[in-house]
Amino acid sequence: MLNVSGLRKRFGSLEAVKGVSFEVPKGICYGLLGPNGAGKTTTISMIVGTLEPDGGSVTILGKKTGLNGYEAKRLIGYVPQEIAVYDELNALDNLRFFGSLYGLIGDEFTTRRDAALEVTSLTDRAAEPVKNYSGGMKRRLNIAIALLHRPELLILDEPTVGVDPQSRNAIFVTLRALQNDGMTLLYTTHYMEEVEKMCQRVAVMDHGAIVAEDSIAGLQRLVPAPNRVRIELESPPQRPLLFPDGVRDQELEGTTLTLEIEDLNADLPQALAALHSQDLRFVTVETKETSLEEVFLHLTGKNLRD
Repeated sequence: MLNVSGLRKRFGSLEAVKGVSFEVPKGICYGLLGPNGAGKTTTISMIVGTLEPDGGSVTILGKKTGLNGYEAKRLIGYVPQEIAVYDELNALDNLRFFGSLYGLIGDEFTTRRDAALEVTSLTDRAAEPVKNYSGGMKRRLNIAIALLHRPELLILDEPTVGVDPQSRNAIFVTLRALQNDGMTLLYTTHYMEEVEKMCQRVAVMDHGAIVAEDSIAGLQRLVPAPNRVRIELESPPQRPLLFPDGVRDQELEGTTLTLEIEDLNADLPQALAALHSQDLRFVTVETKETSLEEVFLHLTGKNLRD
């Protein structure tokens, strides 16, 4: 579907994008992550064809993008980070204006307009001025506009910035429905939980380059984290806990006990037996996998960069 090969972009002495390459298969949601200044926005701008690369290429279904890549651009729906709608118009007129840019008129436009409003749950408010919309509704209208020409690839740049949890969930429902219908999504966000919910593959950018690219499970394996087990005790212990050597560390907060264990299969049964021998009963036991946030910090560092 989308092939990004050796993209480069320099602004004066700053090399913002340094040979970025990745492929997005058809029908998946692909996450592009990175700290501030990593080069994500510049990369997205080159993919959608609003910024000419200094080197490399982008193709969508074999068609090359770029400032004059009109065939490829028609395959893209773009939802920018900044809301791009006309507040004084209602949703119907916004859609009519943007539809006209694609030459959509008459019955064809009406059919596509109604479908876009339906999938974004805006049909009942379509005649209302956009200035009365919440931030989440404006975001959904941006998605509806991007869907009018039935793109093959939908690119979303921070689509949930500044929206409330209900609106965010509505956006997720919309995007899952689009993906289930076969649409390919390229998704950038700073919210790790969104990536974990939405994306099948993820690329992590830092300092203008891709530093890791894999499934979420594959990225989690990059972090040399110990096996962690969280145990909810029936009551707090009254004395220090003793465990066999396979338990490397322990942390107790009230009745929640977190253990770092050398080998889950060999050492976890012994740890539970040690609790039993100390007259402690447990309510739940669960293993804790490495979070995507831990992977991100491991790959890009913990210092904030603006």
